[in-house]
Order: sequence, then C-alpha cells, then structure tokens
Amino acid sequence: MTNAAPSPADNLRLIAEDLKTALANAGRAPDSVTITAVSKVHDAARILPALEAGHRVFGENRVQEALQKWPPLRDQFPDTELRLIGPLQTNKVKEAVGFFDVIETVDRPKLAKALATEMDKQQKTLGVLIQINTGDEPQKAGIAPAEADAFIAACRDDFGLNVQGLMCIPPVGEDPAPHFALLAKIAARHGLAQLSMGMSADCTIAAQLGATHVRIGTGIFGMRPTK
Repeated sequence: MTNAAPSPADNLRLIAEDLKTALANAGRAPDSVTITAVSKVHDAARILPALEAGHRVFGENRVQEALQKWPPLRDQFPDTELRLIGPLQTNKVKEAVGFFDVIETVDRPKLAKALATEMDKQQKTLGVLIQINTGDEPQKAGIAPAEADAFIAACRDDFGLNVQGLMCIPPVGEDPAPHFALLAKIAARHGLAQLSMGMSADCTIAAQLGATHVRIGTGIFGMRPTK
C-alpha cells in the first residue's frame, strides 16, 4: 500500500509557517505575504481541498485552462481571486479581462494597449502587474530593467492601467536574491505596493526581500500530473 499524497491544505499550512518565520527574521509583519496557489494543470479535485481549507488566491498560466475548470469552483467559492501568471497573447485579452481578477504578466506596449481597450469595453478595472525580466534573458518574457521606468509610466499615463506592482521570474540556476532586490528597488521608485516574486524553492528568500505575493505550485499541489 502506498501512502496518500499530502493534502494541499496541509501543505499550505506548512508553507505559511515557513513564511511567518522568514518574515519574523526580516522584521516584517506575519501577514505581509499572500500565497498565490498555482493550480495550473491540476484538476478541480486537487484544488478543492485548498478552497475548503479557506484559501482563496490562486494563479493560473493559461486562459483556456482556467475557463474550463474554474467556473464551477467559483460558483461554490465566489470570493476566490484568480491571478493570471502566465504569458498573455493579445487574442486572449477579451477572455482574460472577463474572467481574471489580476493580470501579472503585462510586458509590452501592444498588450498594455489591448488590455486598456478591453477593460474600457467591459467597463472593468483589473489590477495589473508588470513583468520585469530581471535577468535580461532573451528567451524570457518581461520588460528589460533598463526599460522598466518608461514602460511603467506609459502603462499608467498613456494606457491608464491600474498598475499595482511588479513580478519577476529569476533565471534558473542563479541566486534569486539579487533579482528580488532589483524588483523591489524598481517598485519602490514608482510607489508600487505589490511584489509577486518567489516560488516553491525560494519563497522564504523572497519574503525576506519584500515579496507581497509568492507563487507556489509544486509545494502545495505536488508534482504536475503526467499526461
């Protein structure tokens, strides 16, 4: 007989305890960080225990996947906040604006303009985060740090977006701390309150360096199911 996989609810409690310790060590308040439970590729049966345990903030990577599995869950738990944390193509903007509460991956003027236009059409004002490519990786989405100031200003002033903060994904294999520190520095220059940074392996480091949201998938739901 094999042991059952740990419950997402149990995993959430353990992660919350680790974050509280990290926050205390950094002199931050124990409720300074929100866990965004990254439920991509996990089905409703795996997500439900986290919802039943009271967790309400979730991240999804793909618009279509979220549209397929979340409506019945939201009917049961209407106070759930859904955050789009994956790349957004302009042809999915209409659906994204209609379904998500926060979009974390604004990374180019064309997308910013499309979001502003669609929010005006739907008479909705979503919070957005700007994705910064802190490692200047050519294969990765995100605005370059050198262009961040101008792009943040354009999103606010030219497109009228409700820019709430910044997000980043540090390069694989590098110390994430300098990248988190850079993101916090850019956010501070612009008075942006939200910092979405840190995942399962480095969320405590992110918490110590100012994260307000950490995106945790594997640590909560386990390994992604194989097709």
